[in-house]
Amino acid sequence: MKWLDEARKHIGQKEVKGKASNDWIVKLWSLKDKWLGSDDSVVAWCGAFMRFVFDSVGITTPKTYYRAKDWLKWGQTITKPCVGCVVIFERKNGGHVGLVIGQDLKRNLLVLGGNQGDSVSIASFDRNRVAGYRFPPNQTIPTDYNLPVLDINAKLSTNEA
Repeated sequence: MKWLDEARKHIGQKEVKGKASNDWIVKLWSLKDKWLGSDDSVVAWCGAFMRFVFDSVGITTPKTYYRAKDWLKWGQTITKPCVGCVVIFERKNGGHVGLVIGQDLKRNLLVLGGNQGDSVSIASFDRNRVAGYRFPPNQTIPTDYNLPVLDINAKLSTNEA
């Protein structure tokens, strides 16, 4: 899937602590909006990363992309995860959004996303936190819902703030 390929290109991009910012993260916002601050380490940017990925491959995104839970209103609803789908998570005081790439040996979802450990990374997520799954608009939803089990040593994410 072209959006997964695009997202993978940016694994390793990291926040800069303090007043300096990673120019690449600043550009996530400047595609359509003004930068929402002067310190990338204090701004939630998972939704901005997702918008960047989908915009890069010509797929429209939610107007309020920066609100993770607003991705629940975007695209096509699916009831189970599949590779390449968007997953939206609950978290205290907000949400989180990323792309499903598989599952780990404990059946946790493996998610490629931004602002995971302050970087673009693959992290493990408990399925109990899932608020919903979406698939990009006007894209054919896969019929295979068997997530591959990947032996990736990804840390279990509990708070993406």
